[in-house]
Amino acid sequence: MFPKPIVAVVGRPNVGKSTFFNKTCGRRISIVKDTPGVTRDRLYADAEWCGHTFTLIDTGGFGLPADDEFGGHIKKQAELAIRSADVILFLTDGKAGVMPEDYEVAELLRGCGKPVVLAVNKIDSFRPDLAYDFYDLGLGEPFPVSCEQGLGLGDLLDEVVKQITNYKLQITNSDDDKGSGVRGQGSGNMDKKEKSPIPNPESRAPEPLKIAVVGKPNVGKSSLVNKILGFERVIVSEIAGTTRDAIDTPFSHQGKDYIIIDTAGMRRKRGIEDESVESYSVMSALAAVRRADVVLLMIDAADGVSEQDARIAGLVHEEGKPSVFVMNKWDAVEKDGYTIEKFENVLKAEFAFMDYFKSIYVSAKTGQRVEKILSVANEAYANASRRITTGTLNDIISDAVTMHEPPSNRQGKRLKIFYATQGATCPPKFIIFVNDETLVHFSYKRYLENTLRRAADFSGTPIEVVFRTKSEL
Repeated sequence: MFPKPIVAVVGRPNVGKSTFFNKTCGRRISIVKDTPGVTRDRLYADAEWCGHTFTLIDTGGFGLPADDEFGGHIKKQAELAIRSADVILFLTDGKAGVMPEDYEVAELLRGCGKPVVLAVNKIDSFRPDLAYDFYDLGLGEPFPVSCEQGLGLGDLLDEVVKQITNYKLQITNSDDDKGSGVRGQGSGNMDKKEKSPIPNPESRAPEPLKIAVVGKPNVGKSSLVNKILGFERVIVSEIAGTTRDAIDTPFSHQGKDYIIIDTAGMRRKRGIEDESVESYSVMSALAAVRRADVVLLMIDAADGVSEQDARIAGLVHEEGKPSVFVMNKWDAVEKDGYTIEKFENVLKAEFAFMDYFKSIYVSAKTGQRVEKILSVANEAYANASRRITTGTLNDIISDAVTMHEPPSNRQGKRLKIFYATQGATCPPKFIIFVNDETLVHFSYKRYLENTLRRAADFSGTPIEVVFRTKSEL
């Protein structure tokens, strides 16, 4: 299921963030050492608790050496965590007690509009009274835990999952209100909702298409953005984006409004020298991908496809975003006699997990094919927004079943498909009701996905096919 909620773990250095991160994700991902600022090979990983999957971000500590300005660092990291996350886990140190820096972070988190779960670490025995002082932070009930020993982590994760669920419901209700012409007030007052006038949908201006440009460092992202904007020459303004490393630039092209988001390069872990900068860039890229309508993944064609390119592509795929592979520096590759057809075969092999990709071969330096990028991005977004009527969808599934009968298990019980419906778009989600969802084999699910892709153009976007058990009438 995508996109996964994001939980950001924030706090001062040496409060146990990396230990919590490793314990929750079930494996040693972050380096753990009793020295502030040691975190290097971490940033994000998927975690699961009681059937709920989410992406956990282990941020750098809110603190710098004494000769640096501590307050500025706190503000940048806290604001970034607020913008990126669905839920914020604020970890503190029960042995050290409430520190002045904790108050500064708490002040930024209060009233941020995102759920905040407060945890007090290093409580190595069942002594909830040791966490009472942390009520002073004004963030609700503190959860006493010992990340090292695993004490109290179950209750803490229960609360995290609860806050994720509540926040998703809040966002869904807010979206429903917007769709009905009512601004979400967060109060649930039905009288206000009934009295609010419903404007004509045609009178509302369409939202700009948000396009995020992501990739490794030095693949030409900023050059591409500048070239795109240079072609249009109708830049409206330049607005600071989610972080210092992401810039939102609105512009128009052929009567359509866009916002292009230029992000910092995402480096390989062994290339990290400054953990705070890398934390910014990865969290910024995650935030940019999540709020984008389409993602342009830039790859240096001259260097070929790397493992890091595959990692970034996997992130985009997991977020369920329509995407376009932008193969940059193609002018240099062409000189060596390489053809697009040969490179397409390389992409198909390296990105077999997202074989729906769209691609374009450009040169940000010379402008080769850059003018076609917006057209391809629009196609990918249109495909992600595509909706198949229920009647047509069931005809497609019925024909597929006729051509290839569902398998049976070892006991001879056969999968029966009753009907299908499309549950969502962006990305398209199809729900198929069957007699027993446990009978669905991966290969048959893949067969139905491919059938849907052949029946409708879903190039450039992932699709989701889920099965639900429904009793036969």
